[in-house]
Amino acid sequence: MVRQIIAAIDPRRDDRIVEIGPGPGALTAPLLDHVARLDAIEIDRDIVRSLRARFSSDSLHVHQGDVLEFDFSAFGADIRVVGNLPYNISTPILFRLTEQVVWLRDCHFMLQREVVERMAAEAGSPAYGRLSVMLQYRWAVEALFDVPPTAFHPQPKVWSSVVRMIPYASLPHRASDDSLFADVVMRAFGQRRKTLRNALRELLDAGELEQLEIEPGVRGETLGVPEFVRIANYLATRGR
Repeated sequence: MVRQIIAAIDPRRDDRIVEIGPGPGALTAPLLDHVARLDAIEIDRDIVRSLRARFSSDSLHVHQGDVLEFDFSAFGADIRVVGNLPYNISTPILFRLTEQVVWLRDCHFMLQREVVERMAAEAGSPAYGRLSVMLQYRWAVEALFDVPPTAFHPQPKVWSSVVRMIPYASLPHRASDDSLFADVVMRAFGQRRKTLRNALRELLDAGELEQLEIEPGVRGETLGVPEFVRIANYLATRGR
């Protein structure tokens, strides 16, 4: 599985790669076979000491700290981010990276399979939700392959998947106000059983939705990124 992950990343010697949560180094060591230098972000002090003792500082630079507070601009531009993300904080990490997407070339992560399904889900599917919209607005998201529990020790109770995220050089659908776009999406999925007429009633009425060629009686999970951008841009133009 590690070889398959490395092949998906396809690291080149001069790539600037940052690994999130290297742990005991299952991915770190094979990555260092391909790149001249690797940066790693690790919060556990014991693991940091172990990695620094095991690998030369000329090839591996370990940053001790919380990835949720890390400023990726410190690495410069064209950064490639990889890692087996902690499942309990994977969504906050994905949103944190999205905030700093301007510095990134691509990301390859192993996550719980259900999370990857949500990331890559299409509008109208059961897994589609706020995470799907917010990530697909900024990234081309591709689920690559599954990883069985038997690939880990100790074995988890869930399957994992590897996902590739490539930021759009130019957004296919551009919101004029990103915070307003995020607010619209959050409201639409705040209570999944609510129709858009009810979920967005504090922002616009049913008639305005119809003007935007959006049926007021549907739920948020039926709308794709273009429709959410259309609503947000209308609100920005009209004045909230």
